[in-house]
Parts: sequence; C-alpha cells; structure tokens
Amino acid sequence: MTGIVRTPGEEGYEEELTGFQTGYHHRPAVVVGAATAEDVRRAVAWAAERGLAVTAQSTGHGVTVLDRGGLVVSTRRLDAITVDAEARTARIEAGVRWEQVVERTAPHGLAPLSGSAGHVGVVGYTLAGGLGLLAREFGYAADLVRAVDVVTADGRLRHVTADSDPDLFWALRGGRDHFGVVTALEISLLPVATVYGGGMYFDAGQAERVLAHFAAWTATAPESVTASVGMIEYPPIPVFPEPLRGRHVVHVRFATTDLAAGPGLVRPWREFGAEIIHEHLGELAYPEVGSIYAEPTFAHAYDGNAVLLSGLPPEVLDAVRTLAGPGAAVPCIVDLRHLGGALAREPEVANAVPWREAAYILRVLSGSDDAPADAIRAAHAALDEAVAPWTLGRSLNFVYGERAADAYAEELFDAGTRGRLAKLRGVYDPGNVFRPGLTVSP
Repeated sequence: MTGIVRTPGEEGYEEELTGFQTGYHHRPAVVVGAATAEDVRRAVAWAAERGLAVTAQSTGHGVTVLDRGGLVVSTRRLDAITVDAEARTARIEAGVRWEQVVERTAPHGLAPLSGSAGHVGVVGYTLAGGLGLLAREFGYAADLVRAVDVVTADGRLRHVTADSDPDLFWALRGGRDHFGVVTALEISLLPVATVYGGGMYFDAGQAERVLAHFAAWTATAPESVTASVGMIEYPPIPVFPEPLRGRHVVHVRFATTDLAAGPGLVRPWREFGAEIIHEHLGELAYPEVGSIYAEPTFAHAYDGNAVLLSGLPPEVLDAVRTLAGPGAAVPCIVDLRHLGGALAREPEVANAVPWREAAYILRVLSGSDDAPADAIRAAHAALDEAVAPWTLGRSLNFVYGERAADAYAEELFDAGTRGRLAKLRGVYDPGNVFRPGLTVSP
C-alpha cells in the first residue's frame, strides 16, 4: 500500500475516521487511508476475499450506516483535479471538496454544479444526485457526469462511461453506496462566472406570511432561478450580522445566472409587505456563492432528514411553521427548496436519480448537542407524519445521523429504479460487499 493501514488502538486510527460529522463514527476492523486508486483496488479485493464489508469515506458529512468490524477506505488523500477548459470538463478525485474545484475552474470562467456548502465532498454529493444552487436551471450534478472510475466488488478498477458499461453508468449516478468505491469522476463544467444571488431575512413572527408568499411566488417562478426558504435561530454572538443576533429568522435565498433579470425576479419580495430585517443580495463571482446560505464550516454533531414533496399546500406550510419553527419541541433548522425545471427532466443519458417529479424538498436538521437523540428523532418524525400525504420519497443527499441499512428502503427510490438497482447489484456485487450505507439489497 502507498497509503496507510490502521486497526483499532493503533496511532492514527481515530484520526483517519474523523470527519465533518462528529456525532457518529465508523468502527471498522481496518481503515485504509488510500493514496492511489491502486490502494483502493487492493483494499477492496483484500476485504472481499475475507468477507468484510467495505465503506468509503471522504469528508464524512453524510455518515449514516456505521461500519462495525469491516473495512473503511478513506479517500481524502485522493485530491487531484485536472481541468480541460477547452472541453469544459474536469477530472476530480474522490477526496476533493467543491471549493477546491471552484478555485481551479473560476479562472477559466467555468463552474461546476456545486451545492450550497463548498466544504462538501464532490463524489458523495454527486453520486447521490447533487442538488445545487443552480439546480432548476441545469439539473442534478449527476446529470453532468461523463465518466466514473470505480473499484467494484471483484477488485477491478473500471473506467465506466455510457458507452463502456451503460447499466453500471446509469446505476452509479444516483445509486451512490451500492456498486463500489469511486476513485474519480469526470464532469462537465458550465460557462458561468457570475450569478445574481443572496438572500433576504425576515423575523420569524412573519413566518406565516413569508412561507405563503414563497409558495405563491415559486408557483410561477421561471426555471432560470433556484430559490429556497429556511428557518433558523441565530445565537447572540458577534460572528453574525447585528440584526440577526439572538433572533429566530426566516431566510429566503435566490440564485440565477440571468444577471439582468435578477433584480426584477426578486422585486415581489420587496413589495409583498413583510419587513426585511437584513439583506445580502447582488452579483456574486462564483467563488463567493457559499455566502448565499452561509452554512457553518466547522465540524459538529447533527441529525437530520428530508422528504420530497409533490406540492406546497397550506397544510404543509402550517406543519413547517408549528412543528419546526420557534415553538418546536427541539431546536430545528428548516430548509425548503424549490425543485422542478431541469430537475424534472431526464438528462440526455439517463441515470438512477429518482423522484424527478418532486416539486419541493423539505429538510430538517438539529444539532445533536441541543437535545437528546430520541427527542430529535421524535420531533423530526412528527413533521414527517404531518406532511406524509404530500410526500413522494426521500433524498440520499440529506439523510444525516446513524440509521439502519434498510431504513427508508421503500422511500429512497421509486419502485422501478429500486428494482433495476437490485438486479444490477446482483450482477456487480452479488456477495453484498458494499452493504454499509442506505442500500438496496442485491
């Protein structure tokens, strides 16, 4: 091995398993800090021969099903990025974060379909679909994948494209945990250097009016704009803008590449009557888009979930406001994102991203230090139950915290996608080597 190998009790074992999620950690029999794709291939082959489960970890944001007694491949040392500006493509290894890609592509006037937080790893985000800041205009990040380098359960390192292996290429883009350890992706880049974006903040006392306006405004919004609304309580500390300190607020966010139309698109938010207590809105160079959501960049413990909704009737808005707002049983961060547009259309080369008919995604997140785990799960479950009549399924991108491997087995994929994934797992992973994770059984 070029990289490192550690077992429990050895120096470096705990450090290798540490990630952005501090509340849950894998406890494998062996952790491999891979430095090359060949390290990954050797590790998977070694584990498969011994009947050990295999899990991959890059940044550790989306830890769910914990590996206990198997083998974890840490890919964070695989950090090479190659940009072909003329072809508008990038080859990105498995340990790379989106902020690193943006740094390399921005000088060429190009951008990836990255998400709201630049510190998230590229591969896990993309293989689960990848819901980005410009998603309604350009689709899922998985839709722009051109090739995947992956080590499958037979210990082979494969370069997978739509031509070389169409079934596996379909499955990897959206199927995430199921088919191997990905060592690199090749993606298409967008000719985007600047966006019009940012957000407006309202006091949570105006939540009913703001949420109702969000539902009405998004019903006719063009697909050139991707918007969301969130609710969060800010602690009274100087790191936050003075108008937000110690307040529970409603935060409406926008992003569009149509710089000329941007101010007009958000004008209805200035005119509908609620007082704006703080604003951060204007033209942003693409490396600055992380300021739109301004999410925390420090590692911490959290638990969360998400449901994909068919619509946004008043009953859903009432449930969000009463069950996850200022009076919630436990502190909650809410994020309600508008879908549709390009997200609703199959890409030129189809993939396994499910539930494209969803109109919105509702996310709820709670810090694990803010309340006991059972209280957090109960509060999130109450919101799930209230919106169940409009729920289509769940998103692999936004399930956080320890779960059983079969959790949400009927919800993460529609029946047709789930059935095809199960058959392909029988072909590429008949021994169920990649069983940790929210998986579909072969």
